[in-house]
Amino acid sequence: MGTGTGTVESPATLYGPVSLGLGVVALIAAFFLGIFAVLAGSLAVTFGVLGLISGFNRTQCLAGLVLGAVGVLYPLSFLFAFTGGL
Repeated sequence: MGTGTGTVESPATLYGPVSLGLGVVALIAAFFLGIFAVLAGSLAVTFGVLGLISGFNRTQCLAGLVLGAVGVLYPLSFLFAFTGGL
């Protein structure tokens, strides 16, 4: 057992990279798997907003927020266009 001299990151510092990663996944999945894109995109938007509030990695949070929003809105626009709504 070590003494644990490493640094521990706050969960708030991970909002940016997680939001960006989920946003990219949502954008790619929006073209192939609509339901998964909506799920990943909504998580990306949530983590992006939490990251913007916390103030860490604001650029990554904003990029994840935008990519997640596009990943959610793209499949939903096709749903509304081809089915006339929900």
